[in-house]
Amino acid sequence: MTRARPRTSATPDPAPDPEVDAAAAALVRAAVLGDLARRVVAECGVDVGLVGVPDELPCGGMVLRHWSGTRADLLHDRPVPAGTGLGGRALAAREPSWVPDYRAATTISHHHDAAVSAEGLYAMLTVPLLDTAGTVHGVLYASLRAVVPFGDVRIGAVGSLARTATRALEGAARWSRPRRKVPTSLTPRELEVLRWAATGRTNPEIAAHLGLTCNTVTGYLKSAMHKLGVRNRTELALAARESGLLG
Repeated sequence: MTRARPRTSATPDPAPDPEVDAAAAALVRAAVLGDLARRVVAECGVDVGLVGVPDELPCGGMVLRHWSGTRADLLHDRPVPAGTGLGGRALAAREPSWVPDYRAATTISHHHDAAVSAEGLYAMLTVPLLDTAGTVHGVLYASLRAVVPFGDVRIGAVGSLARTATRALEGAARWSRPRRKVPTSLTPRELEVLRWAATGRTNPEIAAHLGLTCNTVTGYLKSAMHKLGVRNRTELALAARESGLLG
């Protein structure tokens, strides 16, 4: 004989703390970018991996914050104004760029030659970490201590790592975005149903908990989703979190 499990009354998660979310997002960014610099060396057959992070420089640009495989320290924490060198050009143009011999390249500025020479670098590939919203989260450098062309296989491997990292960075960025304003047109019942739906409950579960019919719950959800401007439950959960509706 199967014993019925006792029914529990779960409650939605508490509203997220904006300061905690911002700190968590910063930790994720640092971890993702540091891992990216290491993995490009370990998995893509290059000698040095660097990641530039956008920063408030006088003329715009980034700072090299993460590195792997370096022997000197002239590239560590180095400011890279937009448009300078290969990485600055990738940042400004928002597209990948590479040269077989950095020192002999005629299509880039040579602001960073001393630092590049100190590392013994020649071939270099740079890929901006550009997300679907058009935000650049940084620039990945993959460099070799030899004059060689970058083949399609290596370019593809570096690009794949960059895309994976960018997806993680894009997700972390959502945590620290300003929350949406809750529409004042939402009724108390719509808010209640919306909060439960955003925690992953199904319509029958919500109906049973609130003493409503499934059709009534569906109606409240459709009305609330329309007012929030979302199309499905995934967008609903994001809107609920950004609006502070999970408290």
